[in-house]
Amino acid sequence: MMSKQIQHDIIVITGPTATGKTGIATKLAAELNGEIISADSRQVYQKMDIGTGKDLDEYIVEGKEIKHHLIDIVKPGYKYNVFEFQRDFLLAFDEIKKKGKNPILCGGTGLYIESAIGRYNLLEVPENKILRKKLHKKSMDELAEILAGMTKLHNTTDTTNKKRLIRAIEIETYYRENSCSKKSLPKLNYVIFATNLPRSIIRDRITKRLKYRLENGMIEEVKTLLEEGLSPESLLYYGLEYKFITQYLTGVIKYDEMFKLLNTAIHQFAKRQMTWFRRMERKGFKINWIENYDDIKAYNYLKL
Repeated sequence: MMSKQIQHDIIVITGPTATGKTGIATKLAAELNGEIISADSRQVYQKMDIGTGKDLDEYIVEGKEIKHHLIDIVKPGYKYNVFEFQRDFLLAFDEIKKKGKNPILCGGTGLYIESAIGRYNLLEVPENKILRKKLHKKSMDELAEILAGMTKLHNTTDTTNKKRLIRAIEIETYYRENSCSKKSLPKLNYVIFATNLPRSIIRDRITKRLKYRLENGMIEEVKTLLEEGLSPESLLYYGLEYKFITQYLTGVIKYDEMFKLLNTAIHQFAKRQMTWFRRMERKGFKINWIENYDDIKAYNYLKL
């Protein structure tokens, strides 16, 4: 099957959670003989399927499997970072191009998307024990203020966890001290499509999806991770679902409270994602807003 020739090096499908990004991307990949590169900071982890929303059944389109990259590539317990993502994205991109296929970057982690197409010069950052010891004495508010005053890239969701806040400051400090280190990054001709549905629809989808996942294995998934040796403290690192379900399983909160807190937190996360995408627009990234696959079909992305 020959690939259709598109006008861009890569097509990006993004948007807030629960807006149908994967379904749109896989349909597009089937049409263009493309392959998906995941831009999701949590779907890289093995054995974290329901809580990260991998929805791998959506990668089967008309009986054919759409090849995907950067899903299930590291073990739970590992702390994958944006530097590693940029490195792995470039490897996957080159692999797809060499096969004569079209890469489609799909996911809701704005930080990862920017690192892939924005030519950010990311460095591998070692641990700074002296800085960490100094920062550990500070409050969450103090750390958030420090990060806000220095960062241009880091994801605002880092402010929900003290360890991630400290790591973010550590990274930014290293960048400033090593700004002369450069690496060659390709300039990609890209087009970005982002799903934008009415908030009422997103809220309804989030709540319904959460109920379904809780009733269909998400709690058991977290329980298995705990039984396999991951500590409750380490699971808090991997996002909202793992945080609140771990608190429920360890008796910190009851089921109803867990559902309410988690549902609210996911709604807030969706709002933060939209804030990130709007900020990308202000930085010069052109985003084409869509509601569904038909909207993307109306865009002339093929070479005519």
